[in-house]
Amino acid sequence: MEALIPVINKLQDVFNTVGADIIQLPQIAVVGTQSSGKSSVLESLVGRDLLPRGTGVVTRRPLILQLVHVDHEDRRKTSDENGVESEEWGKFLHTKNKLFTDFDEIRQEIEAETDRISGNNKGISDEPIHLKVFSPHVVNLTLVDLPGITKVPVGDQPKDIEIQIRELILKYISNPNCIILAVTAANTDMATSEALKVSREVDPDGRRTLAVVTKLDLMDAGTDAMDVLMGRVIPVKLGLIGVVNRSQLDINTKKSVADAIRDEHGFLQKKYPSLANRNGTKYLARTLNRLLMHHIRDCLPELKTRINVLAAQYQSLLSSYGEPVEDKSATLLQLITKFAAEYCNTIEGTAKHIETAELCGGARICYIFHETFGRTLESVDPLGGLTTIDVLTAIRNATGPRPALFVPEVSFELLVKRQVKRLEEPSLRCVELVHEEMQRIIQHCSNYSTQELLRFPKLHDAIVEVVTSLLRKRLPITNEMVHNLVAIELAYINTKHPDFADACGLMNNNIEEQRRNRLREVPSAVHRDKGQAGTQGEQEAGTGTWRGMLKRGEEGQPEDKLKQQGALPASPQKGHAINLLDVPVPVARKLSAREQRDCEVIERLIKSYFLIVRKNIQDSVPKAVMHFLVNHVKDSLQSELVGQLYKSGLLDDLLTESEDMAQRRKEAADMLQALQKASQVIAEIRETHLW
Repeated sequence: MEALIPVINKLQDVFNTVGADIIQLPQIAVVGTQSSGKSSVLESLVGRDLLPRGTGVVTRRPLILQLVHVDHEDRRKTSDENGVESEEWGKFLHTKNKLFTDFDEIRQEIEAETDRISGNNKGISDEPIHLKVFSPHVVNLTLVDLPGITKVPVGDQPKDIEIQIRELILKYISNPNCIILAVTAANTDMATSEALKVSREVDPDGRRTLAVVTKLDLMDAGTDAMDVLMGRVIPVKLGLIGVVNRSQLDINTKKSVADAIRDEHGFLQKKYPSLANRNGTKYLARTLNRLLMHHIRDCLPELKTRINVLAAQYQSLLSSYGEPVEDKSATLLQLITKFAAEYCNTIEGTAKHIETAELCGGARICYIFHETFGRTLESVDPLGGLTTIDVLTAIRNATGPRPALFVPEVSFELLVKRQVKRLEEPSLRCVELVHEEMQRIIQHCSNYSTQELLRFPKLHDAIVEVVTSLLRKRLPITNEMVHNLVAIELAYINTKHPDFADACGLMNNNIEEQRRNRLREVPSAVHRDKGQAGTQGEQEAGTGTWRGMLKRGEEGQPEDKLKQQGALPASPQKGHAINLLDVPVPVARKLSAREQRDCEVIERLIKSYFLIVRKNIQDSVPKAVMHFLVNHVKDSLQSELVGQLYKSGLLDDLLTESEDMAQRRKEAADMLQALQKASQVIAEIRETHLW
């Protein structure tokens, strides 16, 4: 099982090549406050001085430190390949294959690389530094050294340095595959440990937190850390280990890590003899190695699943980017054909990508026809904008200079045409809405159905222009047809229409019934006279026609005539001039019984005929739009695209990829290759029965 850690290191190397952290690999993150002894713990695990030292925030970028145990055979092989004679060496990811045998140079490189990204103003960066240390004196581990927790900005540190460091720490320890190494100094109160506090935020049960108590030799006289080391103060599931750090004097006098570990062992045997074998740097290294191996074993199944899922996603992404174009002529024709097919399928409702958030394509066109357009027509009042005075004026104007015995036909035609004309505007609006939806389908196909077009922005723009131009050419033709549909209805008022004749007959019966009711209210002598006149009228006019209804509408009472005679202007007095052009303006007044009947008859006829025409328009406009606009575009789209774009002189220009497409294809290919390598590494684990 020891070989599991090198496997994780190999996976880390694989993903480092593509600069990605999409896979959360098992690792150990070191968390602690400034001057808590984090750096000393790490150097003790490595066995060499390699980390920057100083006051304030020294660690300003995450340092991913991979410790690789090497034996004699590995050292000999490296020596032969790279000419390195040392038994210990380091290698940075950013310096490629350069090997460092001087650990002072490693420290200097860490400082230089930190300043290169984070600058010199003590700011921090979340971009990690990758360092591998090969040594026969280390155990296989992967550690992440994070900036020390601080509260107050010092010097020229940013004002929000505390928030920046906190967010950076949480970014790493929130990884469920990460073991948290919470470092706290023994000469501070464990109950106020910032490292344990931030660890509990992401690991409240402490299942992946290991506490390390540093500076055991610096506790106040008369006190010890027995209760702390026994886990009686702060219980953590993975345990608690105490260590003794080198003092600043030891560092200044170049005391070696090996000597410090030897002195640490002596201190523990003297001060904590019963706990000496469960504390100290060597025990910490073995414990971390064991915990990491078990943690890796537990994480591998989920890790394998995650890698396989990502591999499938990047394979799909790479496929959407397409292969580099070889046969441009065939590629252009294929893209044009596919776009035309997807455009038509979107209208027919058979596209692969069905929109679920809103109506689209043919479904929206259907909605426009039967909901939007239909409701708009039904909301048009047959008598809207038509007053009783308008009707009465039209009747009078249609009689000319002679008083009329009957209601003239021309007044009905004049008024009904005026009302039918009102149906033209919503009909043209219906054409406009369908045209807009046909335009929207272009973008829908570009976004969802033919992502290959995103590779070639010039081809995409050219296709949009051709389809838009085709729609633009068909729009006036369709508008003209819809205009003609209304004009046809205005050209001939068919009063013999079956539905109109039935309506007239029904109204005749209603008017006849009303007339009989009025006759019952007059004296019997008058009733007989009127009855004879009514019988004669029935014989002359008949029933079931609108002319008969109009004729009966002319019958008036004698008092109506008297009122009309009384309304005539008096003879002009002598000496007064008369303005013959002085036309009376209609004013609001109570209409006579005859005028009311005339207006009522005309209004009923207008309403009846208007409903017939509205029904015709509601049926014929969608048919005209489908024929002249929708179906014509569907049928001629591909031929129009081929005719406009499939030209040898345009091939190179249209199939020019966007500037970042080649880069994105390369990145996706590299990531897919890395994921495939990672999958092979995990497969090797299964084959060697390490898992």
